[in-house]
Amino acid sequence: MMVRIEWPLHIVRRIAFGTVAVVVLAVGGWFLVSWLQESNARCGDGVVKQGADHECVGVTDGSYVFASHLATVEKKIQEENEKVETDGKPYVSVAYLTSFTLTAQDSNTPESVRHQLEGAYLAQQRVNRGDLASSPRIKLLIANSGSQSAQWPHTVGELIKRTGSKDHLVAVTGLGPSTDANRAAVKKLSANGIAMVASIMTATNLQNIENFVRVAPTNTDEALAASAYLKRRKFGTAVVVADVAKSNLYARTLADAFTKAFPDPTHHLVADRMGYDSSLSDSWRTELQLMTAQLCDEKPQVIFFAGRGTQLSAFLDALSNRTCVKQEFTLLAGDDTTNLTAKQLTNAAETKIGIYYTGLAHPDMYKKNPDAVSARSAPYFVEGGQLDQWFPDDPRDDGQAMMSHDAVVTAARGAQLAISQGGKATGRSVARMFAQMNESRQVPGASGFISFKANGDPRDKAVPILRLTSSGRAEFVEVSAASGTPERRQ
Repeated sequence: MMVRIEWPLHIVRRIAFGTVAVVVLAVGGWFLVSWLQESNARCGDGVVKQGADHECVGVTDGSYVFASHLATVEKKIQEENEKVETDGKPYVSVAYLTSFTLTAQDSNTPESVRHQLEGAYLAQQRVNRGDLASSPRIKLLIANSGSQSAQWPHTVGELIKRTGSKDHLVAVTGLGPSTDANRAAVKKLSANGIAMVASIMTATNLQNIENFVRVAPTNTDEALAASAYLKRRKFGTAVVVADVAKSNLYARTLADAFTKAFPDPTHHLVADRMGYDSSLSDSWRTELQLMTAQLCDEKPQVIFFAGRGTQLSAFLDALSNRTCVKQEFTLLAGDDTTNLTAKQLTNAAETKIGIYYTGLAHPDMYKKNPDAVSARSAPYFVEGGQLDQWFPDDPRDDGQAMMSHDAVVTAARGAQLAISQGGKATGRSVARMFAQMNESRQVPGASGFISFKANGDPRDKAVPILRLTSSGRAEFVEVSAASGTPERRQ
């Protein structure tokens, strides 16, 4: 027989109140811890800390500044975005995605990404209230994928969320240099139906990706243009020095393209490809230094360097200490040379080696080849032009601002065409319009008139040949293209 125990009412109340208090404190404590964790991880609206280095990555309208040197241009973008959101006119969002928090491991420099953002802002201004004004207007989002794009999954995830929000994201531009990480980001964006316009990706094997085009010439285009230039200058022998790191799509495809383009009955590669592996941080500089002895033995007239600008700087240092000091070399490199800092460029010029490279764009292209570049776009980038007025004392000979401008203008043109016949601007509808950008609908690019092949590459894109001067500045030499003649106004 069970004995029934009866508790006094005041004790029952105390136990009940105590239990409730414990539960409330436990739940409240959990929420407090969660709030504190989220607060500590948050950098600003749409931007959080990620990775071992706690980088602030994600998407902003300009209200969060990823790096102090970007503050001026981000403030201008934020102000324009606020006007777009409040003036009551139709708009869509276009994001500019790249690594804005850079370390020594990145091939891009702070100068190059700042110039890219400045060019993107110019495009936004022209499309929203300038000479290219049309509907819809563009809200420009800034997306940081972190150093070496290591945090791309988080940032791309945030961009995908923006397609269904009030931002109505339809396109992502920029997309960074040609690396495995950035290719993975492109594939993810493609699978989610977002239009993409790469500004500086040149690796030849980034082709036939749904919803993707690029405004930069491919490495094959650059190699063909470089080879043609060398042959016109009567250089008969060359050797290829290339980065063999598996993740460096840029270097591999550039080296392959030149190796195929240069040799003919009167032009020869004097040795097998000389390789170094930039992924081996403890030995790649040594590899470059040891190469100089073989170069002294082989005596090529031209060294074609297929690697990042940061490695080129080390290679030039090694060449300046070569034993065959009387042996003259001419070095020709790819467009990543534009990512050398001003100090590195000056040091390179002091090596007394003739240094040429294929660029992506240069403000002087219009002077010598007015038919290959938009006469309305070119003046914005010259000395004293609009960019100089907005961002004084910031030389843009690297062409990065021109490429980002053209990428954003292309995305905006896609949105304009998508709605021109009563349609709706979505990621997929904007991407479908890229194929329509031909003849009278060419993109009036500052880097050349732009239309696209079926595989997403630009058609006969202008490729400037540049020379590094003794003062460390990029001097325009001539403009070429894979076919010999750049795309021109139709």
